[in-house]
Amino acid sequence: MHLIMKSQFDELRLNDDYEYSSDDKGGKKVVKIFKDGDLIAKKIMVKRSIQYFGVTGIEELLTH
Repeated sequence: MHLIMKSQFDELRLNDDYEYSSDDKGGKKVVKIFKDGDLIAKKIMVKRSIQYFGVTGIEELLTH
């Protein structure tokens, strides 16, 4: 996985073709996006730090 932009992550999260789940444990919140059961992107929030990650080739998923 590599870093992606917030707008790319939001585009995937708001798309009805993909499923997402969130988990909050001890100040660390993780939002994961799945396509056909495979993890394709995740957002990690720790205190004020937010990072967005996507699988290689995620740009192809954004065009559909």
